[in-house]
Amino acid sequence: MSITAEEIATQPECWERAAGLAPRVAGSLPAAGERVAVVGCGTSWFMAQAYAVLRERAGHGLTDAFAASEFPYGREYDRIVAITRSGTTTEVLELLRKVRGTVRTTAVIGDPETPIVDLVDELVVLDFADERSVVQTRFATSVLALLRTHLGEDLAPAVADARRAIAEVLPPDLLGAEQFSFLGTGWSYGIALEAGLKMREAAGAWTESYPAMEYRHGPIAITGPNRVAWVFGDLPEGLDGDVARTGGRLEAAGTDPLADLIRVQRLAVAIAEAHGLDPDTPRNLTRSVVLS
Repeated sequence: MSITAEEIATQPECWERAAGLAPRVAGSLPAAGERVAVVGCGTSWFMAQAYAVLRERAGHGLTDAFAASEFPYGREYDRIVAITRSGTTTEVLELLRKVRGTVRTTAVIGDPETPIVDLVDELVVLDFADERSVVQTRFATSVLALLRTHLGEDLAPAVADARRAIAEVLPPDLLGAEQFSFLGTGWSYGIALEAGLKMREAAGAWTESYPAMEYRHGPIAITGPNRVAWVFGDLPEGLDGDVARTGGRLEAAGTDPLADLIRVQRLAVAIAEAHGLDPDTPRNLTRSVVLS
């Protein structure tokens, strides 16, 4: 079994630990009413997008999400939250250096022995969810589990869905599909973006991601036989019929979107291995982007 597959399988336990940690680190996380920017790169950026929607939906206040390289300096926030597994990503470190002393900062990290420790006001460490694999799985989802719990959600149903997602047998026709369109609504759009990235990283697969209601506005043209439209969360009315008319396959588990992401993670590993690829060390990727 690959390292990535082993780490994927630990997510239910990691989420439970993250949920248990949430009350103890509440003072380091955004308080209700704060104007918050959440930043990250790659997978962390997609988790930031999901959290931003969830926080605003919960009534906790304005929340924006940015790729670290695209942060709008000069815009006023009460807190910046940086999500970074390694704590060494160049764009995140540069951002935190630039804003140091002007706004309160929090970093959620996997490895506490990194340069970011000296650049932020508050630190939340999820070392139990850190990973050896280049491909992020359990760290990112554990961060979102922590943040969802902090917003008042009960993670128990998501954990139960996650255990089922790990135990189920992947449909063989998904392993042979040539293209995937991942779709989400609200916070699950961030999950759809992450699903597409995971398949590209681990398996080199052809994937696209869109807001679910935008799928009909052009992207549906790519769907057809041996291609998949995968919906996270609620299925928009009539979309099942639209996909059926293309001849494509619809995947819509209707479970917690974060748990459904586990099925994509597992599928990415399975496709990689079927094509002779190593999911632990994807082509052209490193664990952290450190620019000279």
